[in-house]
Amino acid sequence: MKKFIVNIFIIITAFILYFLQANFFNWFTISGVMPNVFVIFVLFIGLFSSRITGVVYGVIIGGILDLVIGMQIGIHAVGLGIIGFLSATFDKNFSKDSRATIMFMVLGATLIYEIIVYILNYFVFSTNAEIINFIKILAIEIIYNLMIVIILYPLIQKFGYAIENEYKGNKILTRYF
Repeated sequence: MKKFIVNIFIIITAFILYFLQANFFNWFTISGVMPNVFVIFVLFIGLFSSRITGVVYGVIIGGILDLVIGMQIGIHAVGLGIIGFLSATFDKNFSKDSRATIMFMVLGATLIYEIIVYILNYFVFSTNAEIINFIKILAIEIIYNLMIVIILYPLIQKFGYAIENEYKGNKILTRYF
C-alpha cells in the first residue's frame, strides 16, 4: 500500500515538474536554454528506488514528453530510460550523502542524456551536426541543472530517502555482504 502512495507521489511530482519546465523555466532562459528537470528527476528515482523503477519511469516520462513535444517519438523515452538504468549503477558505486557526488552524477547524467538525444536526432532525422552550438547549449544546461541540484538537494535527499526506505527497506547489512 505504501508503494502505491509513493508511486502516486512520484506521478504528481512529475506533473508539477512538467508545468515548471513548460511555464516557469521559460522565463529564465540563458540563450534560449532551460534546465532539464526530468533528467534530474529520473536520476533521483533510479538512485533512491531501483533500476527497474528508474527505467520504467524514465521510459514513461520520456514517452509522454515525446507525445507532448510531438516532434520525435521515442527519442526522449530512450534517453531517459538509459538515465534510469545508469542511475542504479551510480547508486551501487557512489554515495548519495555527498552533495558533490550528486552534482557529478547530475553532470554525467545530463551529459549522457543530451549526447544520446543529439545522436538519435542526427541519425533518425538526419539533422545537421552543429557541434559548437551543441557544446554551448550542453554547457548552459549542465550549469542550470547543477544550480537546481545545489538549491534543492536537502529537499530531494529527504524525500529520496523516504522513497528508498519504501522500495529497498532497511537492508544495510545485505547491501555489503
